[in-house]
Amino acid sequence: MQRSLTASTGRGRVPRLRGILMSAVAALALVLGAFISLPGTAAHAAGSLPCDIYAAAGTPCVAAHSTTRALYASYNGPLYQVTRASDGAKTDIGLLAQGGYANAAAQDSFCADTTCSISKVYDQSPRHNDLNPGPAGTAGSADRGADASELSVTAGGHKVYGIWISPGVGYRSNGAASGTAVNGQAEGAYMVASGTHVGSDCCFDYGNAESTASDTGNGHMDAVSIATTCYFSPCTGSGPWVEADMENGMFQGDNGSNTANAGNKSAFVTAVLKNNGQTTYALKGGNSQSGGLSTWWNGSLPTRGGYMPMHQEGGIILGTGGDNSNRNMGTFFEGVMVSGYPTDAAENAVQANVVSVGYSGETNIPNGPQGTITGPGGQCVDVAADDTGTDGAAVQLWNCQSYAEDQYWTHHTNGSLSTIGRCLDINGNGTAAGTKVELWDCNGVGGQVWQQRSDGSLYNPQSGRCLDSPSGATANGTRLQIWDCNGTAAQKFTLHS
Repeated sequence: MQRSLTASTGRGRVPRLRGILMSAVAALALVLGAFISLPGTAAHAAGSLPCDIYAAAGTPCVAAHSTTRALYASYNGPLYQVTRASDGAKTDIGLLAQGGYANAAAQDSFCADTTCSISKVYDQSPRHNDLNPGPAGTAGSADRGADASELSVTAGGHKVYGIWISPGVGYRSNGAASGTAVNGQAEGAYMVASGTHVGSDCCFDYGNAESTASDTGNGHMDAVSIATTCYFSPCTGSGPWVEADMENGMFQGDNGSNTANAGNKSAFVTAVLKNNGQTTYALKGGNSQSGGLSTWWNGSLPTRGGYMPMHQEGGIILGTGGDNSNRNMGTFFEGVMVSGYPTDAAENAVQANVVSVGYSGETNIPNGPQGTITGPGGQCVDVAADDTGTDGAAVQLWNCQSYAEDQYWTHHTNGSLSTIGRCLDINGNGTAAGTKVELWDCNGVGGQVWQQRSDGSLYNPQSGRCLDSPSGATANGTRLQIWDCNGTAAQKFTLHS
């Protein structure tokens, strides 16, 4: 989605007809919902899972992505792939048991003493619509994979990892995916995401997008989003709101604005979108930990032009906009796309199943093995460029921000300190007093070894010098360096786990 507005031309509502068969299917979905288990600690998630529920209601999954659990009771394959920074090795992270929860211990073992990125998110459906870091688009450079250990939560009593989306992180199918809606076909989608790690920029989306990473016009996307983006004012409150990104607009209802949409602020949010492709769409949201779904919109597609009928292209995106606008943030745990227009009963049963998982934990701050490093003035050690630092990026002091991924560092047993997949490094592997520090690929050189000492300093043995803020400066943007160890406040840096 790009930020351009077109004029409103009115509104209309056309009811969707349902036959006797659909009513029977809805009843079946309710029956399935009755068999969903309460949260427990078993490795296996008993009963029908979201894609089983949708299939029983006549709207089968064409994509099912999750890093936390199986979305079919029969699924026993990989959930996602991680790539190790130290040597480029890859491994798949699967399940503890068929139809169960992710084997986070396998990731922890494989990624021990280094960092890993999520390099692939597997589609559990028979369509094999896997997602990889997206290519450059007309509104964003090529995406990188998320840090695999940035955020851990609990599901089914087990430690699992979510996908922490920061600016520059995102995933996409390879062109048009298999079985997804195109040219006005009906479809539905839901995702479980954070309602606390959110932003207002473009775009934290999951769903149908262009087959190439470019904005091809109104109605060429149909993705669910949760963000604080009030694209069409007025909006109620400050969000975040469950919205529909249908390209060139984040719609809360009608032609965009919908003051009835009160938003969802819970740690875990179930965000639901369905669209018959011709006349009608609906938006729903709920707390993924308890209760049911609220219907925020159920009515006409926008009459602004290009949305009635829709013109979907069938690509799949996660964490970005259709043109690869990759400037927003969010956290994704699970989601599916289905063929056809789901019944309310099926969606209610899926929400009940999501609640049964027992998701728990904080979702607004990184909570893996990393922690902040505070220095002079209580400022945080930070990487310039808002979570998108590359080799040579300046390492500086900045106000501490709970959501800033590049202010969370992992101290490894080899002495290195890493964030967003790279290490705290001395420029040119230098040793002279005043040499600036930067971010660089982790390579084991002496300029990447840091020892926390009892006086509060971070000592680099190769140079015999300490991490230092020039003249004890505390202003935002103060570039850090190495200097003769002197025990002053300019060299007090505290690692927080």
